[in-house]
Amino acid sequence: MAMPSLLKKVTTIAIGLLIFAGFIFLGNWQLERRAWKLDLIQRVDARAHASPESAPTAEYWQDISSESDEYRRVSVTGNFISDKDTLVVAATELGSGYWVITPFRRSDGSIVLINRGFINQGVQAKPPPTEQQDLIGLLRISEPKGSALRDNDSNANRWYSRDVAAIANMQNLYAAPYFIDAEKSHETSQAHQQGSQHPVGGLTVISFHNSHLVYAITWFSLALLIIVAAIIVVREERKAPSR
Repeated sequence: MAMPSLLKKVTTIAIGLLIFAGFIFLGNWQLERRAWKLDLIQRVDARAHASPESAPTAEYWQDISSESDEYRRVSVTGNFISDKDTLVVAATELGSGYWVITPFRRSDGSIVLINRGFINQGVQAKPPPTEQQDLIGLLRISEPKGSALRDNDSNANRWYSRDVAAIANMQNLYAAPYFIDAEKSHETSQAHQQGSQHPVGGLTVISFHNSHLVYAITWFSLALLIIVAAIIVVREERKAPSR
């Protein structure tokens, strides 16, 4: 009877050690993810407040990625393409309404979609200026397929996310795989306060979900519970009368 009992104890200890090691591994992994996320937040903040660089041209479009390019402060020179505004459902600090997305032809002939800014529901967006523009804004990665709750419907011209490829396709245009959130100017800010139809730019919200520390504490707490359970089991066995 001694051997089966010993085997049972060894098996129990081995399983406990594996579970304990697993919790420690997961806790350390979450700490590594937290360090990566904090570094990403720092890099993105630096990008968003840096001096503007020329937006990537066509030869670099295939290299655009969220990790290396999202929220870069960029500039473009060219002209808006009139009568091709697309309204995308939005909720901002100014209320519920729409982003006004307008194609922009750069000086080199390439096209990039510009989020000119926000307008409230029931407001007709003012047409873009016709003269050449020097725009500054934040590079944003396309938002394909729609929002978490609603799918884009290009046939009905209903948009719930800024899906660059789908919007450009609807407009029969070949555009960059990113869009640009135009910065807010003093004029547009004042115009909105006065009830103008001018879209308000500069409302980009830069935020990252970062709960890795909470997850790490959870995993380490579970590892600690394994130790506590092991101590209780050992104490109970010592109290039990020997047979």
